[in-house]
Amino acid sequence: MHALTQFSPGEIFALWAVLGTAVLGLLYAVFLMAQVLREDKGTAEMQEISRSIGVGANAYLVKQFKTILFLILLLTAALYFTAGAKNIAIGRACAFLMGSIFSATVGFVGMNLAVRGNVRVAAAANRRSFSQALKIAYRTGTITGMLTDGLGLFGGTVIFMIYGEKAYEVLLGFGFGGTLLALFMRVGGGIFTKAADVGADLVGKIEKNIPEDDPRNAATIADNVGDNVGDCAGMAADIFESYEVTIVSAMILGWASYGHKGVIFPLLVRAVGVIASIIGTYAVRTKEEVRDAMKAINIGFILSAVVSIVGFSAIGFYYLKFPGGQFSLPFWASLGVPGLDLRPVLTTLVGIILAVTINRLTEHFTDTGKDPVKSVAESCQTGHATAIITGFAVGLESTVWAILVIAISIVLSAFIYQGAGATFIAYGVSMAGIGMLTLTGNNISMDVFGPVSDNANGIGEMAHLPKEARQILADLDAVGNTTKAITKGIAIASAVVAAISLFNAYITNISALTNLTYEQIAGMLSISNHNVFVGLLIGGAIPFLFSSLTIKAVGRAAFLIVKEVREQLKDKDIWEGKKLPDYARVVSICTAAAQRELIRPGLLAILAPILVGLLLKKEALGGFLAGMILSGQLLAVFMANAGGAWDNAKKLIEDGLFGGKGSDAHKASVTGDTVGDPLKDTAGPALNPLIKVMNMVSLLAIPIVIRYENSPTAFVLAAVAAVALVMLVIYKPKSTPEELELIRKA
Repeated sequence: MHALTQFSPGEIFALWAVLGTAVLGLLYAVFLMAQVLREDKGTAEMQEISRSIGVGANAYLVKQFKTILFLILLLTAALYFTAGAKNIAIGRACAFLMGSIFSATVGFVGMNLAVRGNVRVAAAANRRSFSQALKIAYRTGTITGMLTDGLGLFGGTVIFMIYGEKAYEVLLGFGFGGTLLALFMRVGGGIFTKAADVGADLVGKIEKNIPEDDPRNAATIADNVGDNVGDCAGMAADIFESYEVTIVSAMILGWASYGHKGVIFPLLVRAVGVIASIIGTYAVRTKEEVRDAMKAINIGFILSAVVSIVGFSAIGFYYLKFPGGQFSLPFWASLGVPGLDLRPVLTTLVGIILAVTINRLTEHFTDTGKDPVKSVAESCQTGHATAIITGFAVGLESTVWAILVIAISIVLSAFIYQGAGATFIAYGVSMAGIGMLTLTGNNISMDVFGPVSDNANGIGEMAHLPKEARQILADLDAVGNTTKAITKGIAIASAVVAAISLFNAYITNISALTNLTYEQIAGMLSISNHNVFVGLLIGGAIPFLFSSLTIKAVGRAAFLIVKEVREQLKDKDIWEGKKLPDYARVVSICTAAAQRELIRPGLLAILAPILVGLLLKKEALGGFLAGMILSGQLLAVFMANAGGAWDNAKKLIEDGLFGGKGSDAHKASVTGDTVGDPLKDTAGPALNPLIKVMNMVSLLAIPIVIRYENSPTAFVLAAVAAVALVMLVIYKPKSTPEELELIRKA
């Protein structure tokens, strides 16, 4: 770690302390793991159901990793040629592989703990203990959260300690590895989970009027498997890559503005966040007589936020001193202390406030106790169409407030650095992203809490637990729907802030590769330039095309599941409960469909930015990124919140509102929920890694774009590749023999 020689003894100590904090986060995850695994696993029947879910989830993930392994190895080799110096090229390729492995590890280990925690939550509810069930479910989620915190901080710090001022070039590979794995896990897991969920609901609830997790429904195990591979593994990888991408952008811009202090401070903020998450997540609990899970989770989140703010403010006060009058600062940025620059602290605080605000905003639009969800439930009384119309309206409105909050945060960050220059303003925005994801441990705890509670509820129903235990699990499941939606809101907002930071890093990289200044390049990115405008249009369209691919994939797979479940329910012994259906067949159909549909969206994300840059030049690629960021954010928030509102409106009716289960209002709510399923759990969340993958690809590819943007040969090859990509996108995958058999029976 020879790069450390350029730092002061205090900074070297701080970096080792950050590394130690990362290890502390991992040890805390192990501590919680031991706690959760000591809990009662319930009856033999409950354990068997949980074991079936775990076997299916692991089989799916192993197959998914095998499917994408060749592409990961190919990209590892390709990244070697995107850097100039040999040591950087080797480091970038190795970092990409490490980022991929870390992202996969977070998803795989987190998912396995989730499928072990679900049965323990059900067992706690069976003992009539709401508080204990909540604690187990939340701490199971926290294990994944701390793995994300610990591995993300560990990888970024080690790379910086080895490469010093060149670390950002290597970290591009680390961030890209985590981002790409997250995209594949999000898309594949989302297709799997929603195909099973939609199929189970349409046949079970609407056609046969049986409960969601009735053991006679052949899709019920696949549905619970999907919750884990989609929400646990997928979201964990998603937030992990957000965690890495924000640190990459902060390092690039921090070095360009403040030098090494601009790089070390974000790492110190992240270390404080790990400690704050440990304190806040461990504090989540509720009294048995209160039974307010959402309040307990919010208290833990606010506690972590307060600890984090106090911690990074104190660090900033002592560390961010620049003697010699290096910066001319307003009084509020220096508090009258010569050389003190608190602007990084203030912009980080903006990010914390943004996270809390997005948290509350998403809760407003998706919580069962709030007016938007109640309005969707009320609309179900007049039929399926009005339920869908109202849910659409709720989702559309939510996008406006979300983007206004993000816009205000960016304006505040820019105001704090007003007059300091474009690079400093860009660094301020990147620090807001650092602040927003400081509480990553809490965010993922909230997200994994959702599928763990959902699975526990399913186990309770399949194992025929008593009514009181089932109500505890249903209440936790409803809160889990809200926490999942909140985490999606945080992930989407972080994607936008990170993308804006990466967009500025994109300009900085062009400046480093050419003789142009940052301001000159920014001036070239005007929509009066027809190439920039065309790039803007194409970029704006890509999220819609990507969403179409993923939603169609869910529709095709759900069609097959519906046919399979119907076919199995024709068996009299299955319908009368004398024998179990063939759960494994449905899991197999979902797995095959997800794997078949996985590669096309991934290739679109990787190739589209490169082809736009080679065909329309670097300025058009800038326009492409801007269009993609805007439409991707709006579309992702709409889909996530509309889907969450439909889901919880269904939960309200199932709790007895407007006629309860089996009523016409209930059937309308199920239709809304099944329409929202691929939106909120497949297409919407997958847009987060899509936005960041395209930004990372652009950063990595810009040297190639600049070198060959005026080459006729490169133009022709890119045009041919673009045509091939379009043909690949519109190509309909062939059905397997098993699927053709189902279609013939239809």
